[in-house]
Amino acid sequence: MRSPRFALALPAWAWLLIFFVAPIAMVVWFSFGYKPGIFGTHANDRLSFDRYLEALSPTFFATFQNTLWVGVLGTLLCLIIGLPVAYWMAVKAPPERRGLLLALVMVPFWTNFLVRTLGWQVVLAPEGWLSSLLQGAGLTDGPLEILYTRSAVLIGVVYNYLPLMILPLFVAFDRVTAPLREASNDLGAGPASTFLRVTVPLARPGIIAGVLLVFIPLMGDYITATVLGGAQGNMIGQLVASQFGTAQNWALGSAMAVMLILVIALTVAVAAAVLWLVSLPFRMRSRLVLGPVPVESAAGPVTKEAAV
Repeated sequence: MRSPRFALALPAWAWLLIFFVAPIAMVVWFSFGYKPGIFGTHANDRLSFDRYLEALSPTFFATFQNTLWVGVLGTLLCLIIGLPVAYWMAVKAPPERRGLLLALVMVPFWTNFLVRTLGWQVVLAPEGWLSSLLQGAGLTDGPLEILYTRSAVLIGVVYNYLPLMILPLFVAFDRVTAPLREASNDLGAGPASTFLRVTVPLARPGIIAGVLLVFIPLMGDYITATVLGGAQGNMIGQLVASQFGTAQNWALGSAMAVMLILVIALTVAVAAAVLWLVSLPFRMRSRLVLGPVPVESAAGPVTKEAAV
């Protein structure tokens, strides 16, 4: 059968339209409605921005600050931990063992998200084995008081989302082949200079992908915050889930969800702009301008500017 080339992408477009665009459009539509009485969930016979005004409360801003702190710091920790691990797996580890190492990274994903988060609740409990070990070693004077705090949420999100950072970094570092690093060494660059000026720039797409894969779902996570955070580790995802579940106020929950989407998009845009401005001087320095180059022509020798 002869068909247009874009026909091969129709299944993917249909999937995105049905399971992404349509649900987001419904959430946006519900956000302009209201809660009709005690037993109703939403109504849209009167449209307004009142639910957005309700969402802009001091509680929302305080929770947003806590969520942004956990999201940014958790993403940075995943990058700091995942970058050397992925580099070692892609460059230093023997090729015949890389498949096994990737499988070990994926082991947490074979376990239910809630189950492995509950595991950290057992580990960080004041009467847990970690607390007893620290007290026995004399590192703490009393039981470990970290559960149901923001620090416990941070530990949980780093553990849960670290594989999402390692996998794209591994692919990016694996594509930087050994001849490129050897060429850098032959030109006089040391290991650190080769890593910073050759490997990292070539692996930039993987770094960006890893940061996005971790930051975006982390900002909307509410399971980790509910299990490990309690009142001190409250996050925006919990507020949205409580409005859809406990309060049965779909209009207010939708307004909070839309604001969360906008905040995530704005944060990513600001981070991209800052990185672009920071890297601008380095890109300008990498531009090499050569002097006049003599070029022979029928009319005689002329000069021509060349730039790289």
